[in-house]
Amino acid sequence: MQKLSFSTPDLYDLHRDKITAMPAGLHHFGAIKHFYGQVVTVSCPNDNSQAVAMLKQAGQGKVLLIDGFGDLKHAYLGDNMALEALKNGWQGVVVNACVRDIEILRTLDLPVMALGHTPASTVKRGLGQVNQAVELLEQTITPADWLYADENGIIISQTALNI
Repeated sequence: MQKLSFSTPDLYDLHRDKITAMPAGLHHFGAIKHFYGQVVTVSCPNDNSQAVAMLKQAGQGKVLLIDGFGDLKHAYLGDNMALEALKNGWQGVVVNACVRDIEILRTLDLPVMALGHTPASTVKRGLGQVNQAVELLEQTITPADWLYADENGIIISQTALNI
């Protein structure tokens, strides 16, 4: 991954009328904490099967938003999925739920943000939908929005920002 030169506070100050700053609540779990890309969403009702399938596809320029509906009992991303994301060029993964294998995620050059962590996985039943609007921390994120993240937080824009 290339070194990025933006900061979300600066982006907010420059574009405050056309962007949304996400409220606090997500934590960084990957080795890289600075990323951006166009959002692809996957809704995962207690089942991360669709997220697994999506990460096996090419993700250049994209950030996967996994909607686990705020579930704090199950992990929707672990080390094997993160390795698939790296292999297929995803710019980062944001999880509206928990992750696991955090000791490994911390060593990978994949930005990962989530609400928390737990060892419990979901049950694979093939459920879920791709490219649906997601409610995350009381904000709506739609497929094709642009997500910019660093250690300060996340900025969402409907269009690509000049960085």
